[in-house]
Amino acid sequence: MSKRISAILCALALISLLTTQTFAKEITVRGRLQKTVEAGGWLIATDGEKYLILNATKFQSQSWFKEGSEVEAAGETKPEAVTIYMEGVPFEARTMRPTQGTATGGQESQRLTRVRVGGDAIVQAQPDTAIVTISVVTQARQALQAQQETATKSDAVVRAIKAAFGAGAEIKTSGYSLVPQRIYKENQPPTIVGYEARNSVTVTISDLTKVGAVIDAASEAGANDITGIGFTLRKDRPAKDQALSEATRAAIGKAQVIAQALNGRVVRVVEVQEEGLVRPMPVYEAQVDTMRARIGAATPIEVGTLDVSSRVQLVAEIEVG
Repeated sequence: MSKRISAILCALALISLLTTQTFAKEITVRGRLQKTVEAGGWLIATDGEKYLILNATKFQSQSWFKEGSEVEAAGETKPEAVTIYMEGVPFEARTMRPTQGTATGGQESQRLTRVRVGGDAIVQAQPDTAIVTISVVTQARQALQAQQETATKSDAVVRAIKAAFGAGAEIKTSGYSLVPQRIYKENQPPTIVGYEARNSVTVTISDLTKVGAVIDAASEAGANDITGIGFTLRKDRPAKDQALSEATRAAIGKAQVIAQALNGRVVRVVEVQEEGLVRPMPVYEAQVDTMRARIGAATPIEVGTLDVSSRVQLVAEIEVG
């Protein structure tokens, strides 16, 4: 009797196990390959479900195995498999093949194509800094005399600039020379008849309204060679960022135009490269006529604008319908 009861209990346990156990299911999945957050993971995304490929390395050597490819895979679901994020139904593929383009699986799908386009942009910016080069040039028969006269006038010029600009004037020596003046006669060695001394200072001016006043003050103090004015952009980051952003948008716009012409759409941007950004360079005006200050007329200064340009190259992937 006890043996009969034991047999009945074993049968009941087996029935319970069979009714609660989940078995693997053989299915065919059609969808698009996508990368996942799982380490080295790939999934097949269908219209209503995602299937996490447990053995993706088996197929990754195939040229068509890439994100966005349409595939058909036959295999088994593995409900007992546990992954870190459990993204999608665990699925072990027995076979897999592309469903677009050639059916051989050894050639790339013709559905996706890549284009390389470039984008350019020029942004106009208002200069915030002026750079003026001011020189004192003297000539004398003796070198020491030319040197001393230049030193005296240069000191007066620097003091006049500081008085006109204020305590925040940025002044630095940018050049000095003492050159003998020679005359040449036929069949005779050159003869030194005097010396020319030149002392140049560069003045950086952040208040552009004071550029004319600085030039006039320097001229009145004895400066007799003002080679020009350069306007530049010291705080150029906003203009550079804007130029780069507009160049990128221009490149993407070109890619979209190409995609529309092919009856397709831009799927993603594969690569972006900044080819070169042209920093705002000083724009030099014509040489200033120092005689204007001597006749009492203020030197007019027109600042204008600077051009900041940028160029971007990008590679876009287009899905052709």
